[in-house]
Amino acid sequence: MILWGPPGVGKTTLAFIISKTLNRPFYTLSAVNSGVRDVRQVIEKARDEEEAILFIDEIHRFSKSQQDSLLGAVETGVITLIGATTENPSFEVISPLLSRCQVYILRPLEKEHLLNMLELAKKHLEQEKAKSIKIEEEEALLRISGGDARKLFNAIELVVKANSNSKTIKITNKLVLDTIQQNMAIYDKAGEQHYDIISAFIKSMRGSDPNATVYWLARMIEGGEDPKFIARRMLILASEDIGNANPNALLLANACFDAINKIGWPEGRIILSQTAVYLATSPKSNSTYVAIDDALALVKKTGDLPVPVHIRNAPTKLMKDIGYGKNYKYAHGYENNFVDHEFLPDKIKGNKFFEPGKNMREEEMRKWLRTRWKEKYGY
Repeated sequence: MILWGPPGVGKTTLAFIISKTLNRPFYTLSAVNSGVRDVRQVIEKARDEEEAILFIDEIHRFSKSQQDSLLGAVETGVITLIGATTENPSFEVISPLLSRCQVYILRPLEKEHLLNMLELAKKHLEQEKAKSIKIEEEEALLRISGGDARKLFNAIELVVKANSNSKTIKITNKLVLDTIQQNMAIYDKAGEQHYDIISAFIKSMRGSDPNATVYWLARMIEGGEDPKFIARRMLILASEDIGNANPNALLLANACFDAINKIGWPEGRIILSQTAVYLATSPKSNSTYVAIDDALALVKKTGDLPVPVHIRNAPTKLMKDIGYGKNYKYAHGYENNFVDHEFLPDKIKGNKFFEPGKNMREEEMRKWLRTRWKEKYGY
């Protein structure tokens, strides 16, 4: 199986629980520092044991050859594979391996989960340190964690350790922020800042600041970030935050992703920089992103509404006889290749999902829609 979810939601913990519950031999590898040789060594050990589990953390960082080395053992049942990833496995896990796995999506932790974990951590630290710990304010701890349980545990542990001279520790927002700022290197011991930096990079491009964009890009390059990870994020942003305000942004981002696969480091930095600056300086629009989310929300609310009869497919005589496709007007047979038809189900006709953004290109779309649909779209 592949466990896919954001950092700190319990992917590794869940793998340990599975192995303990089933009482199976358990091997673990990290894709960051393991190679084909390490995989083969574990497989050889597993051959002598029954139903061994191999857990691979950050499996998305395994190369194709490393993933290929798993196939035979997974297929024959020598090992039961559990992979953990923060990346979409459809992009990062090879098809032959993915087809043999069930993908489970782990959702981000909610506030109530984090508060429960905070209470458990407090009790554990009180017993371990023989101290009284009072959490008077938890907002800073929750904000710093960003929904990541590991960050939450690191933060409260660091605060308690930094104030170990006190018999009673009163945790306030100020105490938390002061302690974390003074010990950022220790707090970020698991490299979680990786997610903060990619967030800063995305927000800098969205905010149209090329200088900050290039700075955060340099931080990721210097930190050894996977260039495909960076390129993929830019590809998403090109559609989500720029969209039809500049459709060329998506083309360039896609070309960048392809080029990075061919070139890699160090020259790949030049292509990433060119693309990132172009995206940062492009006009912005999230109109299509909002449109599809609004449409999805309505679909979930209204269910499978019937397709209007006049736009149904009519491949057989029977379907034509009962009215499928009747009264449909072929747009190309009319002036300007346009005909005023209703294409939405009757129950939701009149709903509007797409609102053109306030930029030059989408203003042209707005004008075009107005000339065709008059008042129907309310533009």
